[in-house]
Amino acid sequence: MKAIEVPAIAGAYRFEPTPYADERGFFCRTFDADVVRSVGLDPDAFVQDSLSRSVRGVLRGLHLRSGAGEAKLVRCSYGRIFDVVVDLRPDSPTYRNVASFELSGDTQVTLYIPAGCAHGFQALTETADTSYRIDRPHDPAEDVTIAFDDPELAIPWPLPVTSMSGRDRKAPGLAEVLKQRELKSA
Repeated sequence: MKAIEVPAIAGAYRFEPTPYADERGFFCRTFDADVVRSVGLDPDAFVQDSLSRSVRGVLRGLHLRSGAGEAKLVRCSYGRIFDVVVDLRPDSPTYRNVASFELSGDTQVTLYIPAGCAHGFQALTETADTSYRIDRPHDPAEDVTIAFDDPELAIPWPLPVTSMSGRDRKAPGLAEVLKQRELKSA
């Protein structure tokens, strides 16, 4: 497994496993504490694992957490997803940058998303399982959602949206979310 820096989002990494394939399929390590540690992350900081299953066209996000934020390790364990990260850390050199990736069960690449970044994805296959490992317990009171179709972000979602949660559908735009965060920190 190797760690590759994501230039568009300061502090983000792609962890690419080394698959061992044969006639049965493949085997690969999807998490390696030593590799995570080698880029300055604490592998023991991750406290919860979750899994979502989505069907083609489902869009989840853009989500982030208020307060201390939440760092995530995200991996598509089955199928394919179009994954998006938006840097919303005001002190970051990549503030407001948007980066997108295709994650798939074929490659098992894991994306590290630093706290303070928004995250969302769209399922590209009939079934897509997405695994999350987060660095602090989830608190729904800290959930923040940004409109997936905000024109300022101009995210090129690859498919028409077939389904999304009510919360995601009603999400405010980026400018409103940033204004609310500014008021809370003042």
